Amino acid sequence: MIPLRLPGALSLIPGLIACVAVALAAVAVQALELGLLGRSWIDAIVLAILIGAAIRSVWTPSAALRPGIEFSARTLLEIAVVLLGASVSAATVMAIGPGLLLGTAVVVVLALAISYGIGRLLRLPHRMAVLIACGNAICGNSAIAAVAPVIDAEAEDVSAAIAFTAVLGVAVVLLLPLLGAALQMTDVRYGVLAGLTVYAVPQVLAATVPVGAVANQAGTLIKLVRVLMLGPVCLGLAILTAFRRREGEAVAGPARGVSIHHLIPWFIIGFLLMLVARSLDLIPAAVLPVLAQTATVLTVLSMAALGLSTDARAVARSGLRIASVVVLSLLALIGLALALIYLLALI
Repeated sequence: MIPLRLPGALSLIPGLIACVAVALAAVAVQALELGLLGRSWIDAIVLAILIGAAIRSVWTPSAALRPGIEFSARTLLEIAVVLLGASVSAATVMAIGPGLLLGTAVVVVLALAISYGIGRLLRLPHRMAVLIACGNAICGNSAIAAVAPVIDAEAEDVSAAIAFTAVLGVAVVLLLPLLGAALQMTDVRYGVLAGLTVYAVPQVLAATVPVGAVANQAGTLIKLVRVLMLGPVCLGLAILTAFRRREGEAVAGPARGVSIHHLIPWFIIGFLLMLVARSLDLIPAAVLPVLAQTATVLTVLSMAALGLSTDARAVARSGLRIASVVVLSLLALIGLALALIYLLALI
């Protein structure tokens, strides 16, 4: 997925240095918490987002920094997810149970329908409503980017949808633990809630790692089920878009296919391969802590990059109507997730 070529690899260095600086600041603040309060109330993963976003609100990274920041925000976090696969075995996956797996798929489908309906009710164009629905129900910016070429979305629509999901995605990571605490949720229930509602796979780490390993594993597995639905959704949208073209309802243009990269993200395949290797005891026990620590470090770096990429001011520029659809869609998704959790009477 990566080979890096010079001078392309060298262009990543300035942005990587910026992300490392933010990550080190987050680790320093966490250490300060431990020293003053006896425990870290806010994990370094979350602190990296906050510090990065605070910096981004008063300073825009230069063009020289962007390649490294984008690499950290996307590729490093995807590598972290792959490594996380080593912490989960097939027995853990099976422990989720068919009811929860099926329920997750149902939640995604209902969230897609409800979010799209809200968008159209508030008079958003078809393509924008689809982008927001997919970003909300599946995996945020990654889903928006994957779906955009399938439905021939305009660049302006994609930018606006991504701006809102980026800002709201950070807000979800920060506020979800408060909701879990208010509802007095067990680690399992909270992990499922995070897996069903957090937008990006690595953001599940930021939302669940501070709670505990059980919440992290449950959240990651449920989130991966959501992400795996991106393939069927893209295929379905491709068929619907082709039908709309034939009916003359879509803007005329050359047909676009759906690549394997859009159907099954590479890091999902990597995660599953690591899971299989762990289940077959192909990974030495001594290596597992190293892989886990590496995944944590890469996640902190990627969260720093996410913060540096998040411009809260973009919300004001993109319009109240889109903001309303995104927020209402998220609230509907949270409601569906809670309904599933209590319907299945999870521990």
